[in-house]
Amino acid sequence: MTQLHGKAALVTGSTSGIGLGIARKLAAQGADLMLNGFGDPTHIADLCGALSDEFGVRVDHNGADMSKPEQIEAMVAATEAEFGRLDILVNNAGIQHVAPVDAFPVERWDAVIAINLSAVFHGTRAALPGMKTRGWGRIINIASVHGLVASVNKAAYVAAKHGVIGLTKVTALETAESNITCNAICPGWVLTPLVQKQIDALAESKGLSVEEAGRELLSEKQPSKSFVTPDQLGELAVFLCSEAAGNMRGAALTMDGGWTAQ
Repeated sequence: MTQLHGKAALVTGSTSGIGLGIARKLAAQGADLMLNGFGDPTHIADLCGALSDEFGVRVDHNGADMSKPEQIEAMVAATEAEFGRLDILVNNAGIQHVAPVDAFPVERWDAVIAINLSAVFHGTRAALPGMKTRGWGRIINIASVHGLVASVNKAAYVAAKHGVIGLTKVTALETAESNITCNAICPGWVLTPLVQKQIDALAESKGLSVEEAGRELLSEKQPSKSFVTPDQLGELAVFLCSEAAGNMRGAALTMDGGWTAQ
């Protein structure tokens, strides 16, 4: 029997990229899934069906807007209603905007903080009571190397991800005597749609090919010169759900090709 059989997981921002990679690995271990994210309804329905068929688990989708606290609360409630429980919460949804501090649009700051930080709080706040009642839970926050170090022109993202790591530590301390754990994963460059937009922008601004821009992006920060994969992050998330990780609490685990080792 797979190790997460009988568990239910909610992964935000999981219709593509890191979130989908994590969702697939949780499903492979037997967890029922609530996906979340924007996209074409037909594509999302096909994705849910494909995951269900491949892994033999129940899969549903909730289109909650992660900038809306009331929608996040409703999504958690819908997950518990659909599967009878919510055992694993992966706070993954994120957006990015790049600009100098003194030219950073206020509305973009507010949006990045809302989705990258406040949504983590609202999801955690809504999920914890049920986890406490059932006596088991795993909260995995997808932070970033930018939760540990900074880069220019990413004020909102860096501030939000530093906040996610702080929130992770507080949540871990408040649940330290329970079977609920909270930890953060800090990826380096992962080739997701979000990062692809940055590569495309770099290629356009410097007159590079997309391949050249990708290599330049990696060589600037990531000594391995290879992208972290969503599958690798998914396997780490599965480990954090295991009993072997039962005493990992408040950790910020890097998977960054050596970025923060420098």
